Amino acid sequence: MAKSLQEQLLGAGIVDKKKAKKIKAEKLQTKQKAKKGLVDNSEELSRQAELKRQKEEKAARDKELNRQRQEEIEHKAILGQIRQLILQNRVAKDDGEIAYNFTDDKKVKKLYVSDKMHKDLSEGRLAIAKLEGQYEVLAKGVAEKIVEKAPEMILVLNTAQPQEDDEDDPYAEFQIPDDLMW
Repeated sequence: MAKSLQEQLLGAGIVDKKKAKKIKAEKLQTKQKAKKGLVDNSEELSRQAELKRQKEEKAARDKELNRQRQEEIEHKAILGQIRQLILQNRVAKDDGEIAYNFTDDKKVKKLYVSDKMHKDLSEGRLAIAKLEGQYEVLAKGVAEKIVEKAPEMILVLNTAQPQEDDEDDPYAEFQIPDDLMW
């Protein structure tokens, strides 16, 4: 059987017998006081409180990480649904001669569409969405569903706004030509 640490230290000559007896006596006294409840447990209590606090902090961090992971999973699921909506409901872009200009990330982009499609885009019956670097034309209803979930995906969705006649408008009597395009 292996010797105790005390016996090993005595055998190596690091500790003498007198000091070993003194340490053993002190240990015995603290055990007896602990049994009677006379020992000051403030250090033990503070250590336990610290451990409890650390466990609570770890639990809070873990909870926050789980919440972030869950949000990321939900976001990916929504993007997948939007991608599927766009692919299933896109309107065929027949290469027209008319350029429809719109902005994408502070840059003006052109999409060549037919005359009817240009009119529908201008009046808000069609919308333009960006999917994986490509621009897709969608119906208004589908675009509105996408805007509810991820508004950054829809680049153009015009809404008809009632024009108010401004009494002080100096250009009120001038007509806007039909062939004027932006």
